[in-house]
Amino acid sequence: MSDPVRESPDQAKARRGRNIALALGLVLFIVLIFVVTIVRLGANVTERPF
Repeated sequence: MSDPVRESPDQAKARRGRNIALALGLVLFIVLIFVVTIVRLGANVTERPF
């Protein structure tokens, strides 16, 4: 592991960029799962017996 105290500004910027990309990918994955779930459930809502 790198020591945050000893890393250069370029290394810190690269690490921040990777963290942002990872967070963005995770958020997009969660949104995708949510949308797929809503679409799959939405098709069955009209067919529920009351």
